[in-house]
Amino acid sequence: MTTEAAGGGGRGGGLEVKLLAAANVTIPAVFMFGDSIVDTGNNNDNLKTPARCNFPPYGRDFQGGIPTGRYSNGKVPSDFIASEELGIKELLPAYLDPNLARNDLLTGVSFAVGATGYDPMTAKVVAVTPLSDQLLQFEEYIGKLKGIAGEDRANSILASSLFFVVASSNDLANTYFVTGIRKLEYDVPSYTDLMLDHASDFLKGLYALGARRIGVFSTPPIGCLPSQRTLGGGILRDCVEKPNQAAMLFNSKLSAELDDLNKNLPNSNLVYVDIYNPLLDLIINPTNYGFEIADKGCCGSGKLEVSILCNEFEPETCTDYSNYVFWDSYHPTEAAYKSIVKELMTKYIYRLA
Repeated sequence: MTTEAAGGGGRGGGLEVKLLAAANVTIPAVFMFGDSIVDTGNNNDNLKTPARCNFPPYGRDFQGGIPTGRYSNGKVPSDFIASEELGIKELLPAYLDPNLARNDLLTGVSFAVGATGYDPMTAKVVAVTPLSDQLLQFEEYIGKLKGIAGEDRANSILASSLFFVVASSNDLANTYFVTGIRKLEYDVPSYTDLMLDHASDFLKGLYALGARRIGVFSTPPIGCLPSQRTLGGGILRDCVEKPNQAAMLFNSKLSAELDDLNKNLPNSNLVYVDIYNPLLDLIINPTNYGFEIADKGCCGSGKLEVSILCNEFEPETCTDYSNYVFWDSYHPTEAAYKSIVKELMTKYIYRLA
């Protein structure tokens, strides 16, 4: 699915767009790296992995009800940031979209891949491309951008654009706690150190390729995801304490590492984006945000279904997702994403710009 041509204008654009314009701040493009939260279809042709979602009921509330490889019922944060928050374009396409328009390269794409993480083992377990491949694709993209815009303009676009990195959830939730693969070698403190080393290397690589304004999302409260509550929350399916504690430990290390990188990488602006607390509040107090159900997803029973387990043959899938925080057992609904993105961008956009 292609999006609008550069210069054609984003659809909408909220208060942030107007204030950025008033402050004479130009953000020509936005780029996403990481996992399923910001993947807009890069796993679609990877038939080796079960971590796909380019089939119904995913995309049920997307334009035309089309499943595009977005891990939700509709739009995901990539789209909301590009359109409603920055006014760049309506949808952020996947870099591997076979219908990617030439002009889309000027205004940004998503390189993110569902089910990947900072730890290379995370991608290997589910047969998806590792995070390091996203840097290789970005390098390839830069060559294409220079071919379209010329080297000077391409460098200017990269220096002024916003980059977001959203990873780490799969490392802790899947590779460490659910499968236990890394538990044989690492305790939580040492595993979060391993994650941090890979995260730091990735961010340095992104910087080396020209990225300067980089928002790095924290790990969310993974112990409160419906799937984790089912697997470890007991008969009442409570939030699971150990994964949440691990997330907070990694987040504290990540925040400190970003401070160090800002000191050591000239002209860099790496911003720690706290998703842990806003999402936790949304889960604990859903009615404050206009939702009712936060302990299970809309798809199927909502307790375990995700990716290929969330499919059109699930008779229990809800007919109205608007009351749900989660679409499946791992990913929020379009409505929840919209609420969270609005809150985060209001808080962080000026630090990034």
